[in-house]
Amino acid sequence: MFHHVKDLQFNARVSRPDPRFANLLLEQFGGENGELAAAMQYFTQAFGAKMPHPDKYDMLMDIATEEFSHLEIVGATIQMLLKGVNGELKNAADSSEIMQVLNGKAAKEDIIHEAVFANPQFGIITGGGVTPRNSQGIPWCASYIHSNGDLTVDLRSNLASESRAKLVYEHLMKFTDDPYIHETLSFLMTREVAHYKMFEAALNDIENNFPPGVLAADPRFTQQFYNLSDGTVRGPWNEGEMPGLGKEWVYISDPISQVSESKGHSDMAGEFAKELKQTEKLNKEMSKLKSEEVKKAEPEGVAQWSDYKPLEN
Repeated sequence: MFHHVKDLQFNARVSRPDPRFANLLLEQFGGENGELAAAMQYFTQAFGAKMPHPDKYDMLMDIATEEFSHLEIVGATIQMLLKGVNGELKNAADSSEIMQVLNGKAAKEDIIHEAVFANPQFGIITGGGVTPRNSQGIPWCASYIHSNGDLTVDLRSNLASESRAKLVYEHLMKFTDDPYIHETLSFLMTREVAHYKMFEAALNDIENNFPPGVLAADPRFTQQFYNLSDGTVRGPWNEGEMPGLGKEWVYISDPISQVSESKGHSDMAGEFAKELKQTEKLNKEMSKLKSEEVKKAEPEGVAQWSDYKPLEN
């Protein structure tokens, strides 16, 4: 159950109307990396986490709810930036509030032109309102959401989502000199950083979180780095110890010969016979563990999502 508090989480303010920046800011309202996408992504992911990871369900729902509040901040800011772009656009163009940011005798025509051509939908379809579209007018799409049913995969997707959103806010700051908007964008950008660390902590709190899923990686194909271009640069991604696995990278300097000698990697079982048996055993153990984890979390008999408790006087 949601309860809407009318006050914004952050006191969004703008110094003056700016339809062009309002259009850019739509990217964080209905865009691929925007607040609506984040809210729906975490909201969707939470359902699958409810039974096996109730603590992570709580976190995802809380962050999703905060993202909805950020959507409200972005929408309110856009609406304030569009002041005068509603049905009274022509009269508003004469008002001192708008005129003071323009110069020249064509001020009225300029503000109308600016508003309409920043995004024609402002004047033609939405009447100066905000709709879930990006800065190019493309409607919000559910394909923006990444929810894979494996919490470790979902949390890694969320780390990427928060990173992209942080970068978009950073870029947006370059296109406005309004100090109030900078304050708002700085708040929203910083909350992306906070959410990133929350998801990172949640991922680290899950045992056996790598590799994702149930099946372990095939030991025959895990360590190789193939030299597939002239002058391949060496670094920690192809030499030394593999991060967190206690194995060494195997640098294949001549992939063509290696593939030919191994008959397309099909003639490697003998070399890795012991590891393959260990992997098969691990797969069975992890399959049983994951299955028991889910079954244990699911209640017997009638399923009930909420445990209602009487209100205290």
